[in-house]
Amino acid sequence: MGDRIFLSSPHMSEEGYEQKYVQEAFDTNWIAPLGTNVNEFENELAAKVGSKSAAALSSGTAAIHLALKAASVEEGDVVFCPTLTFSATANPIIYQGATPVFIDSNYETWNMCPVALEEAFQKYPQVKAVIVVHLYGLSADMDSIMDLCKEYNVTIIEDAAESLGGYYKGQHTGTFGDYGIFSFNGNKIITTSGGGMLVSHNEEMIEKARFWATQSRDQARHYQHSELGFNYRMSNVVAGIGRGQLKVLGERVEKKKNIYEFYNRELGKLEGIEFMPINEWDKPNYWLSSLTLKGEVRPIDVMKALEEENIESRPIWKPMHLQPFFQKYDFIGTGISEKLFENGVCLPSDTKMTEEDLQRIVNVIKGLWIK
Repeated sequence: MGDRIFLSSPHMSEEGYEQKYVQEAFDTNWIAPLGTNVNEFENELAAKVGSKSAAALSSGTAAIHLALKAASVEEGDVVFCPTLTFSATANPIIYQGATPVFIDSNYETWNMCPVALEEAFQKYPQVKAVIVVHLYGLSADMDSIMDLCKEYNVTIIEDAAESLGGYYKGQHTGTFGDYGIFSFNGNKIITTSGGGMLVSHNEEMIEKARFWATQSRDQARHYQHSELGFNYRMSNVVAGIGRGQLKVLGERVEKKKNIYEFYNRELGKLEGIEFMPINEWDKPNYWLSSLTLKGEVRPIDVMKALEEENIESRPIWKPMHLQPFFQKYDFIGTGISEKLFENGVCLPSDTKMTEEDLQRIVNVIKGLWIK
């Protein structure tokens, strides 16, 4: 058995950018929350994606939560959410006491289906906000989705946790809606070990989000709190890692693309394999190279064969409306998300992989067809 190959693990820069900024935090004793790294990480990330402002937070989940709060989502409100996503997209809806309604995917994008979304608007015209996800780095059909959201005058929150560095029609994902969120969890394209960012062109609301994220501490000599607060701010040390990682984002996207193209070239002609859709208007970050299988070889066969060789892989996300906690909530669609889950596999997409590693992976997979 060879060395472990991970699905997507942290990859620090070879140049040591991260250590430089972290060392500065130690040298200046700005270890506690806030400091130069936090301020500059916000500025640099906002500039990178073309947003007016950003708030560095403890996680992408925290960013979604504060975006919903900024959108005035309250108890009893309805929020539309893609069903094909990680639970972190949906959980903050519950934090606010709101009701999620789950929207199906389409095969063209694997993301929120505009047809299902329109049906949901007709059923729930009182909806307060729509969360859009750019799954696996693939952008959703933002023009169609935004047209519908504008027609019904609802807030758009883009969950771009998986798509930092990706573009829709030449514009960074995460910057189309009223609010965008990014994640720097350990498996993301760049990482701070754990953390997230809320971005928006509404600078006043980002300032408000920073206030909420710092326990809503009022300007006073004593500790005074006029609003409910949260302990959501990113630390200055963690932000230093993020600043260094941001410098190599372009390199990581290029490597992810090369991984996808290698798989497509080596496996794309095998019977029953279909890779995730890349549309002409989409320039993804290829976070996880994913495919679906239609035929005798099933996803579990691929995952078990890789596992036996010490290689990590994962199923496509299990839809939220099938999850025990969320299955009581409404679902709008035809079940395409379920088919993607049943037939989908995420292949190893670690940017530290060598060509030998990639060849080892495809050899294992090809062996399932030779049998």
